[in-house]
Amino acid sequence: MKLDDAAARLEALGNTTRLKIYRSLVRAGQAGMPVGRLQERLKIPASTLSHHVKTLVAVGLISQQREGTSLVCHAEYDTMRGLVDFLVAECCADEAGCGNAKTAA
Repeated sequence: MKLDDAAARLEALGNTTRLKIYRSLVRAGQAGMPVGRLQERLKIPASTLSHHVKTLVAVGLISQQREGTSLVCHAEYDTMRGLVDFLVAECCADEAGCGNAKTAA
């Protein structure tokens, strides 16, 4: 993962509302969650939810799919794993004798 991509994703998750949205979708699993249910669960206005979802979609952390009359949001687990891997890739890299260190960029 490129440094700029990681920074953009972390910046998106740095907002409390977006982090709540993302965590709710991660908890929902592969089935995702319809926008209406997400709005009810988080008790936020539709326009606010739409704004934050758009930001998360733009950085690739979530996707949306039309299912009948519902718009369903899904966490992008591969992107999440890539971000976590990026964050820990150089763990202990400067420590002498660390055999687990990899280069992130």
